[in-house]
Amino acid sequence: MALSVSDVDRFERARPRLEAIAYRLLGSASEAEDAVQETFLRWQAADVGRIEVPEAWLTKVLTNWCLNALTSARARRETYVGRWLPEPLLAGDPMLGPADTAEQRESVSYAVLVLLERLSPGERAVYVLREAFDHTHREIAEILEISEAASQQTYHRAKKHVADGKARTEIDGAAARKIVEEFLAAATTGRTEPLVRLLTQDAVSVGDGGGKVLARAKAFEGALAVATFLRGLFKPSAAKRAHVGGAPEIYATTANGGPAVVAVVDGRVVAITCLEVTADGIAAVRSQVNPDKLVRATGQWAATDHGEGPLHTL
Repeated sequence: MALSVSDVDRFERARPRLEAIAYRLLGSASEAEDAVQETFLRWQAADVGRIEVPEAWLTKVLTNWCLNALTSARARRETYVGRWLPEPLLAGDPMLGPADTAEQRESVSYAVLVLLERLSPGERAVYVLREAFDHTHREIAEILEISEAASQQTYHRAKKHVADGKARTEIDGAAARKIVEEFLAAATTGRTEPLVRLLTQDAVSVGDGGGKVLARAKAFEGALAVATFLRGLFKPSAAKRAHVGGAPEIYATTANGGPAVVAVVDGRVVAITCLEVTADGIAAVRSQVNPDKLVRATGQWAATDHGEGPLHTL
């Protein structure tokens, strides 16, 4: 059935919210775009005039498509080369969605996206819809076709799993930049001691290369091990430049609302390192170097003013 202009417009008004939901559910911008496109195709095929609450209908279709995708993704990630990490989004990306409340900001933080991977698809859906988009349990029950009581129980279970992760510290953009500047200053001294002082005792570092770029799948654990690895990582070398096709320029920025280090070669983002900050220091250093998961970030980077320029060049 052909859609009217107003029907298409209605979907396009809903698109940013749908993308934000899908990204939180899937941890992948490209998969989120696929989910929204599939939702549009189903909207196009539906008898739109008989849909009483289009926004609710679209949310239900999208969420259930994402649940199926998450089930398939679990199987795919068993054969994924190395460690799978979510796709980071740079500041200003509309797919980050609403950020009016602390709950909304935390729900899209990189640390929480990593933690959400531990949840079942159903737990993840309930958590995202309740925590980030303020759906009532009645609405969630209708979307997922479960009881309100089941929605409440699932939410409390999911929230506990997320809360059991490290306690994070919410920081603003200026504070995030200061943290990255201190981190880079320490990482580029060629010594481990300055980095150790910034890290928590049980700090971890891990990377996702997707089998396309060299990245250590097994996490470095402990402040000294992480600091030793980072000291080498940020040491300039001809081999590094040959590997990425030029001299990476290192910038301080934010990704998923938190402090991040971005490496750029000729306008192409080649790495995003997200820092998980707690009251005790930097608890996790997670690097996304899989080029497939940096395409959107490269586009966002090209559309952004970077002010003072790079802090360092490798």
